[in-house]
Amino acid sequence: MDLRRVFGWSLLLGLTVLPTLSVAAGKCERLVVTGSPDAPPYLWQDPQNPKHLIGASADLLQQVAGELGIKVDILYAGKRSQALDEVRSGRMDMLADAPLTVSELETLDYIHPPLLENDYLVWTRKDSSLVYNEAQDLHGHPGALSEKSRITQAFGTFAEQQLTLVRTPNLTQAFQKLLLGEVEFVLAGRYSGMAAAQTLSMANDLVARPQPVDKPGLFLAVSHNSACNDPWLRGQLAKKMTELPASGLTEAVLQRNIERWKAQQQQQAASTPKQ
Repeated sequence: MDLRRVFGWSLLLGLTVLPTLSVAAGKCERLVVTGSPDAPPYLWQDPQNPKHLIGASADLLQQVAGELGIKVDILYAGKRSQALDEVRSGRMDMLADAPLTVSELETLDYIHPPLLENDYLVWTRKDSSLVYNEAQDLHGHPGALSEKSRITQAFGTFAEQQLTLVRTPNLTQAFQKLLLGEVEFVLAGRYSGMAAAQTLSMANDLVARPQPVDKPGLFLAVSHNSACNDPWLRGQLAKKMTELPASGLTEAVLQRNIERWKAQQQQQAASTPKQ
C-alpha cells in the first residue's frame, strides 16, 4: 500500500470536511430578534431607545447568546402581528416570546423547552369570597382578560365555552373593572399582573390565587427563512433552554425587570405635565 497516497487522500478529505464544519458551527454570528413591544416584564419598547426591545426575555436571550458567541440585536418591529410577519419572511431571524401555535409550525422552528413559562393566575380583590381551586370553579362568575393575553389554545377553547369573560384593551383596564366590582376576577400572568398591580398602586388591593389556570410557554422561534436557522444553532439553544431553569437566573431576571418597568412608569408619570 502506498502510504503517501493514503495520507494524501486523508489530507484532502480533511481539508474538504473542515471548512464545512466551521461554516456549520460559525455561520451565524448575529441574530436579529423581535417580539411583543408591550408585554412587561418580558418584553417592551425601550423608552430611552425606541428602536430596541428590553425586558426579561431580552436579558435571558442576551445571556444565552453571549455564551454561544453570538451577537443579538433585539429590535422593535411594530405591534405583535407586524413582528410575526417580519420573522415569517426571514427579514428578522427570531421571535423571543412566541406562543406555541400549530399554524405557525409551517413558518417557525420552536426551540424546546420554552425560554419562560407564563403562569396565568386568577386575580381577585382581597375581600373576594370567590372560591377557586380549578378553572371549572370560575364558571358562572364574570371575569376579565386583556386582549393582549396569549393563553394556550386549549385553555382558550375552554374559556370560550365555559367562562364569562369580558375582553379589555389592556391589563390596566381589566384590573380597574375588578376594583370597581364590574367583574369578580381577572386572568393575568403572574409577573405581568405583578408589574401592573405595582405600577398602578393596586398591589395592596388585589391578590393572585396560587394555582395557575393556564401555563403557556414563551418560546424562542426561528424563522424557516432565516439564514441562521441550522441544526447547530437549534441544538445549542435547546441545550441552553434546558439548563436555564436550574440556574436560578430566570427568577432574578424577572424580578429585576419588574422593578425596571415600575421605575420607568414612575419616571414617566413624574415628567408628565400636570393639567
